[in-house]
Amino acid sequence: MPILVSQRIGRRRNFAAVFSLVSALAAPAAKPFASPDLTGEFRARDQALLDAIATGNKTIWENALAPDAIYIDENGTIFSKPELIAQMIVPLPPHVSGRLDITSYRLQITGDTALVVHKDDEFENWHGHSLKAQYIMSETWRRDAGGWKLAMVHVYVVPKDPPALTLPPAKLDEYAGRYKAAPELLDVVARDGARLTLSYNGKPAKPLLVESPDMLFVPGEPRFRYVFQRDANGRITGFIERREGENIFWSRVRLRGRSK
Repeated sequence: MPILVSQRIGRRRNFAAVFSLVSALAAPAAKPFASPDLTGEFRARDQALLDAIATGNKTIWENALAPDAIYIDENGTIFSKPELIAQMIVPLPPHVSGRLDITSYRLQITGDTALVVHKDDEFENWHGHSLKAQYIMSETWRRDAGGWKLAMVHVYVVPKDPPALTLPPAKLDEYAGRYKAAPELLDVVARDGARLTLSYNGKPAKPLLVESPDMLFVPGEPRFRYVFQRDANGRITGFIERREGENIFWSRVRLRGRSK
């Protein structure tokens, strides 16, 4: 669940909202795509949920969720309704504040099911540090005798690139070379002026930026990192391509004692 950091370790999101619109949303909708008015009502309800996160209002969540509701947070943890209410709907701690703003919203209704997707920007102040994040939330609402109830929520955190460092050309030259993970897999790292590029199996080269010394990344691919390895003398021997916590090892290709 997107979080305004009630606990810094293992960020968890606390949701709450005012559900005064239940009766208004209970009217049947004939068309799959909701009218602007109904979309506005659903969006107002979801924004109220986001606005009330910091307060940890359990009663509102109790009223909003279906008894069999399932909540999947951005870390992949699955919560039942009781687990969500008990573990995640808590007020923010001292020295932590923030808000979530809906930036885009889509609603589709078919029969007694409403499907919602919205994108949210988070602005957080954590002990004086300003933090930003973005989330995409998909929701399934189900209409029963009591009106619309929230049956499922899935939170996705939108990954972003880290800040890049600038290194002098001589340091960048240390990374330049040819690397293999298998006989048919060849990566070429080259210096192009004040930056590095990465080319995979002869494909067009992409920028390769420095996150920290020996930790590099390709812009627009935040799920990947390239962790360069050195020997006892400080010479680069290869790199680890890390994706989703898994490692692929690339060894530097050397001919006649020199890298190519």
